[in-house]
Amino acid sequence: MTIRVQFWSYFKDLTGCADLTEELPEGSTVHDLLKRLHAHHPKLAAMQNSTLIAVGVDYQGRSHVLRDGDEVSLFPPVQGG
Repeated sequence: MTIRVQFWSYFKDLTGCADLTEELPEGSTVHDLLKRLHAHHPKLAAMQNSTLIAVGVDYQGRSHVLRDGDEVSLFPPVQGG
């Protein structure tokens, strides 16, 4: 299945791109996607404990099962000022 991934804020700098697509087996979870992304983008892995994840417009946990065509957005922790 094809998953579109969007990176926001300084995650674009960590990955060197604003978005990409990943091919995953049916039944893959957000956790499976993150493992693959972290393998390709080690700098992103350093932020794994504080990364916010949305599938479509809803925040999801790592056990969420992805479906073909899902759009996943990764956000760094929110900072106020």
